[in-house]
Amino acid sequence: MSNVKPKTALTKMDIYRPDTSGAISADPIRLSVNEGALGPSPKAVAALRQLGDRLHRYPEQIDRKLVEAIATYSGLDAARILPSNGSDELIGLLATAYCNDGDEAIITQYGFLVFRQSVTVAGGVPVTAPDTDLTVSVDAIIDCLSPRTKLIFLANPNNPTGTMIPRSDIERLIAHVPDHVVIVLDSAYAEYLDGADVDFTDGAEYVDQYDNVVMLRTFSKIFGLGSLRLGWGYFPSDIYATLATIRGAFSVNAAAATAGAAAILDKEFYEKSIAHNNKWMPLIQDSLRQAGFDPLPSQANFFLIRFAHANAASQAHEYLARHNILLRKMTPYGLPDCLRMSIGTDAEMELVAAAFKDMAGIKDINP
Repeated sequence: MSNVKPKTALTKMDIYRPDTSGAISADPIRLSVNEGALGPSPKAVAALRQLGDRLHRYPEQIDRKLVEAIATYSGLDAARILPSNGSDELIGLLATAYCNDGDEAIITQYGFLVFRQSVTVAGGVPVTAPDTDLTVSVDAIIDCLSPRTKLIFLANPNNPTGTMIPRSDIERLIAHVPDHVVIVLDSAYAEYLDGADVDFTDGAEYVDQYDNVVMLRTFSKIFGLGSLRLGWGYFPSDIYATLATIRGAFSVNAAAATAGAAAILDKEFYEKSIAHNNKWMPLIQDSLRQAGFDPLPSQANFFLIRFAHANAASQAHEYLARHNILLRKMTPYGLPDCLRMSIGTDAEMELVAAAFKDMAGIKDINP
């Protein structure tokens, strides 16, 4: 047996590995990983086609065209926008930069599993704040604060529950948290609200006001660039400087930067994607209810479906996989009686609606 051992914290780590397998074909209706329903912007695809002759060149360490495009889109200070290899990289960098061994980071009960994994890898101690009705509880987070707290991670809207934390609760959290504790607002699904709810904030305004609040975003959802792994964050100047120093020099590849700069400025495609999600979210949820199932409300491009018990959820997952439809099991999140489903194309949604109607009469699934 080898005497080479990893750090002891890794023996207790929950591994985040999304399951994208299980369907009967190589091209399934994949509604399990919250991808953008309409794929990438045609302008992003066109930009990528122009890159081929430059593949031998290293990318810029921080691509200025990408940063300028993000700043134009968001209206934020370009000097504090840091692109990354997916927002996952920034989550890991924040945990690495601000957690010494034994320091605590507060995560939420049904929060993104990468939060817990990144804190553990960094040598920190994840402390779980219980949710209330599948929604982040600011009171529970405040109750978890201790002298060892260095980070707080929360997603808004939250993955996998689809619930939203109102602006007033975020402001109350900021007011109660000591200014040496970094509050991480992961706003990966913010675009799907598109200003429709005045109670929602992506958190950027608080980055401008406070030295301990950061905001994370992604190109993997509404911008349809999941395969290129591209994210970005908006940071107070000191935190920006720290993360830019420890971030890999070429962590964002040229293809991601090129496609991202084109995608984020394609307003027509963005609006088409918003309209598609707004159309199908109520339609598919109503269809599932009529078939006797229980889809839960959501503020994103996905939602949970709650079954009578864990076995019914598992049986439904298997039934749908046999019909080439992939949904996400929620057992790793402590919700074994739920499946998570994202919005797909028009044709995919029609097929999914039909599959749920067919399942309605199966007693093991819909007792």
